[in-house]
Amino acid sequence: MEKHYSDSQVKGVSTGTTILAAIFDGGVVIGSDSRASIGGEYVSSKTINKVIQVHDKIFCCIAGSLADAQAVTKAAKSHLSFHSVQMESPPLVIAAASVLKELCYKNKEELQAGFITAGWDRKKGPQVYVVSLGGMLISQPVTIGGSGSTFIYGYVDAKYKPKMTKEECLQFATNALALAMGRDNVSGGVVHLVVIMKKGVEHVVVPGDKLPRFHDE
Repeated sequence: MEKHYSDSQVKGVSTGTTILAAIFDGGVVIGSDSRASIGGEYVSSKTINKVIQVHDKIFCCIAGSLADAQAVTKAAKSHLSFHSVQMESPPLVIAAASVLKELCYKNKEELQAGFITAGWDRKKGPQVYVVSLGGMLISQPVTIGGSGSTFIYGYVDAKYKPKMTKEECLQFATNALALAMGRDNVSGGVVHLVVIMKKGVEHVVVPGDKLPRFHDE
């Protein structure tokens, strides 16, 4: 008997999502929502942390297939750990982004995941890189991704300033993610933010009921 599968069964768990990273004066903020869905129809988790630490001061955000993204980040962590031992120093942010790029490019026919990589290193300070589906790698001062990003391009273009303070950048990131979560049905939950600077890393979680509201929901 022929079997028929719904779209949700075929697609599996995905992080229909909103992810963001932005450089401020002296550091970088990277963050995301926390909702995971199956086929964009069923919310499988409200508390997924999509901001993954791949080294001490290097983090990446994931979008797309959750299984694919977790497999790639796990491999990237192993590569970077070995690299830091060989070099006897922490890896550069571009090195981490390049590892993700190579993994995505070599497996482009099988993977359905994209990444934003952000961090701080001794050579170039705060940096943001985008690794898209297929393995394209580009550097940007601010970037957004995921299904919710389509709703906030105008906000990001209008409100981002290169020399923001840490507090201004945190508020900018929180507002952008809140706007996307209010409009995108597969983005939601809480906001996870990580601030990366020379002096260290700070984790910030903004509960859903504490997010700013810009319209009636």
